[in-house]
Order: sequence, then structure tokens, then C-alpha cells
Amino acid sequence: MYTVNGISDKNQLMSQHAPLVKRLAFHLRSKLPPSVEVDDLVQAGMIGLFDAVNRYEEVHGAQFETYAVQRIRGAMLDELRSSDWLPRSVRQNMRKIETAITSLQQSLGQAPTEAQIAEHMNLGLAEYQDLLNSSGGHQLVYFEDFHEGASGDHFLDRHCVAPLCDPLGSLLDSGFRDALIEAIQALPEREKNLMGLYYEHEMNLKEIGIVMGVSESRVCQLHSQAVGHLRAMLNKQEWLG
Repeated sequence: MYTVNGISDKNQLMSQHAPLVKRLAFHLRSKLPPSVEVDDLVQAGMIGLFDAVNRYEEVHGAQFETYAVQRIRGAMLDELRSSDWLPRSVRQNMRKIETAITSLQQSLGQAPTEAQIAEHMNLGLAEYQDLLNSSGGHQLVYFEDFHEGASGDHFLDRHCVAPLCDPLGSLLDSGFRDALIEAIQALPEREKNLMGLYYEHEMNLKEIGIVMGVSESRVCQLHSQAVGHLRAMLNKQEWLG
């Protein structure tokens, strides 16, 4: 990895970690709408890798791959933000689903079924499932969730006061992680298992479909509904806006 002069061989680092960029791109792509091209993610990721190669120093105390993953993912996310990859209609549809789930959870005292949500939204079951399919690629947390509090201050002002503070780290430290774990435990068993396969074991939708004995499209529907359940529960606890 280093020349006799102790200078990092940047070309070797780029070549060695190019497969990592592709792996991260395909993993991220599985969570996004069909309109997102994996080649665009790979291109952005390679820029992130190049940036990592130029910036990395062993004295940071981190393995290069650990550092590179952060830079690669960051570059891909920057590309997604700049291209406005998630249509406003997707977020609007998910808000409607979340509202329905929240209302039903309050009246039923438990997570509602697909049929109950569809009926509450005055949709047929097939129509509701189509809506879930079209909502693929939405996130559990959006920046705009962190709105101003009752005192007029912003969420990030309350939880991130130091100049070098990590907002996500502060969010997790402040109890969000415990609230999320509690919400996941309250999911219907099938959705809870799916979330474990997807996020803990990092399986893609096709692999999960094989394990669960359903189609990839059905996995997408169940994942969208699971995120809707989680957002509704976190909203109830006032973690999201």
C-alpha cells in the first residue's frame, strides 16, 4: 500500500477499493425508487473514494476502509440530494399512510393491518398495496422532521450545540435509539422479521423474498408499511415532526 518512501500508493488504493464502491452502490440502490441509476451512484462513489484516498492519514487511527466507506456513502447521498431523487408525491403519499396508521393505532391500541389501513383511506386493498409500491425509497427520518420546538428553537439547536457535534450521534444519545428499538419490537411479527433481515443482515429485497416465501414486490410493500408504522410510532412519541 505504501512506496519505499512511505507515500501512499493512491492508484493501488483506488483499484483495491473499487469493488467496495459498487457493493455500496447496489446496496443503496435497493432502497431507492426505479428512477435512480446505479451507474450514477457508482460514479459519485468513485469521487468519494478518490476524496478518501487524498484525505486519509494513518494517524487518524482508523482503518482506511472504514474511513472510505463514510466518504463513499457521503458522496452518494450528496448526489441523491442534488438530483432531488425522491419526488414530493412519494413523501405526500407516505404522510397520508402515516396519518392513517396513527389514527388507527390510537383507536385499536395496536398496529393496524393492511386491510384496516386501506379501508380507513377509502382504498381497495390492491390500490393501497400499489401506493406502498410507489412509496419505495422513502426514509425513516427526513431533515424536515426536525422542526422548531415549542420554545422556537430548532431540534438541531437543542441537541447539537458544539461546533463539531455530530447531529446523528446526538440524536441517538438522546434516546432516539431506545425509542426506535421499542417501536420495532411493537411491529407485527412479519414486518419485524423483515426489518431485521434488511437492516441487520443487509439482505436485499430479492433475498428477503426467498426467505419469506413472497415476491420482491411484496417485500417492498411490507417494508414501506413497516417504515410507515415506525414513523407513526415515533411521531406519537414526538421524535419526528
